[in-house]
Amino acid sequence: MKLAHKVAIVTGGGRGIGRAIAMRFAAEGAAVTLAGTGRDHLEATAAEIAAAGGRAQAVVADVSDEPAVARMTEATVGRFGRLDILVNNAGIAGPTAAVADAALAEWERTLAINLTGAFLCSKHAVPHLIAAGAGRVINITSVAGFIGYALRSPYAASKWGLIGFTRSLALEVGAHKITVNAIAPGAVRGERIGAVVRDRAAALGRSEAEVEREFYVDTTALKQMVDPEEIAATALYLACDDARSITGETVTVSAGFRL
Repeated sequence: MKLAHKVAIVTGGGRGIGRAIAMRFAAEGAAVTLAGTGRDHLEATAAEIAAAGGRAQAVVADVSDEPAVARMTEATVGRFGRLDILVNNAGIAGPTAAVADAALAEWERTLAINLTGAFLCSKHAVPHLIAAGAGRVINITSVAGFIGYALRSPYAASKWGLIGFTRSLALEVGAHKITVNAIAPGAVRGERIGAVVRDRAAALGRSEAEVEREFYVDTTALKQMVDPEEIAATALYLACDDARSITGETVTVSAGFRL
C-alpha cells in the first residue's frame, strides 16, 4: 500500500485519466475525493472504489469557481481529516478553430478550466499540505504544452501555462516538503481524443481515420496511443515516497511523441 493513510483530491475524477488515477490511488490505500461537474460519473467511480474496499467521496465542483473549490477542499478535510495529494486533472479540449475564427468566450473558458482551475485548487490545497508536513501536487498537462498546435491554440496555451505554473509553485512550497510536478500525456485513448479527432477531421475536411493516424499515431515512436492506466501509474510514482526528491519537473508519457 504505497499511499496508506494518505488523502487525495483528484479533479476531473469521474472519467478518463482522472478516473484511472483515482482508482489506482484508492487501490494503494488512499482516501480519495473525486471532484468534477458530472455527478453521475463521479458517484459511479466513488461507488466502484467503495465496492472494492476503498474510501472515496464524490464532490460536484467547477474548478474555475473559487467558492466551489473552497467547498471541495473543506469537504475533503472534513470527511477524511487531512489532505496529502492534489491532482489537477480537470480540463477541457477547447475549440478546434483558427485563431481568427475562435470565439473569445471559448478561449476564456479553456484557460479558466485548464489553468486557472489548477491555480485555484492549489491555492486552497497548499495550506492543508503544509499542515500535513509534506505533500504532492500533480498537474496533468499535455505534450501540447511543448509544441505549436495549429487549430488548438487555447488548449496549447493553457498547457504551456500549466508547465510554468508547476515550476513556479515547486519553488514556493519546496521548503515545506511539498513536491509539484506535471505529467504530459500524449494522445490518450478515450472519449476526449475521439472528439478531438472528429473535430479536427471536420475542420480539415479529411477522414477521422486519416487524422488519427497522421496526427496522433504516426507521430509517436511506438505507433500507438497511451492508455489512461499508464498515466495513473506515473501519477502514483510521483505521489509516493519514491519520488520525494523530484519536483518542478514535467514527465512525458506519450509513446514517444515527436516533440
